[in-house]
Amino acid sequence: MPNPWQHSRATGIADDIDFEIKGHELQFVEIELDPGESAVAEAGAMVWKDASIGMTTVFGDGGGQQGGFMGALMGAGKRLLTGESLFTTVYTHNGGGKARVAFGAPTPGHILPLKLDSIGGTLICQKDAFLAAAKGVSIGVAFQRKVMTGLFGGEGFIMQKLEGDGWVFVQMGGTVIERTLAPGEVLHVDTGCVAAFTPSVNFDLESVGGVKSMLFGGEGVFFARLTGPGKVWIQSLPFSRLAGRMMQAAMGRGQNRGEGSLLGEFGDLIGGNR
Repeated sequence: MPNPWQHSRATGIADDIDFEIKGHELQFVEIELDPGESAVAEAGAMVWKDASIGMTTVFGDGGGQQGGFMGALMGAGKRLLTGESLFTTVYTHNGGGKARVAFGAPTPGHILPLKLDSIGGTLICQKDAFLAAAKGVSIGVAFQRKVMTGLFGGEGFIMQKLEGDGWVFVQMGGTVIERTLAPGEVLHVDTGCVAAFTPSVNFDLESVGGVKSMLFGGEGVFFARLTGPGKVWIQSLPFSRLAGRMMQAAMGRGQNRGEGSLLGEFGDLIGGNR
């Protein structure tokens, strides 16, 4: 059987780490550290760790703190804008030999490992996508410049921007599909299913079409229009959709697949859900 531990030794800013993704619908990533290496993760993401790995809570992303206190404060402020905690946790191997730490995804889906230098050094992703990374990866923000895209694009005006040359681990709902778009190639995606893309991809909105489609199509008023060149990652089950279905079931409304319909409560009456 092939070795499940992925390893790529290269000169760069981020710590070089080994890892293994385990599980199926509820996955976790197990990271192996050499002495002195570190990984940074969302607060509360840890599943377990070896005793030789120390924990330090830091402002922002823990990416070296070259800017001193003000640099750390700016990093924390960026995280606050994306709706995340002001703090992340840095896990550093302080002993000898190898040591491991594991981080779990909070929702059903998949953990996607990406080496940033293999996709141009930058990834734009949904606000809650980041799970963990090699220390040295920068966790910032990306603003939607177009008002309509920010209002109706599914992720609001602010998304996460991950930059660097190391490994990052992002969590996505359901099954994840990677598409490589050629220059000028256009892909229509449900706005909530856009999980991540490279900066060369243009993210805009397009109307679903006629009034009948808007009222009864169940897909909302807009598609996300992604135009190449670049890579796009699509998730089949965004957490907002899962939460909406659970809420409908708890309220006795049954399966309403038209969560994006403009009819709202009236549509439920027609469909027999109320």
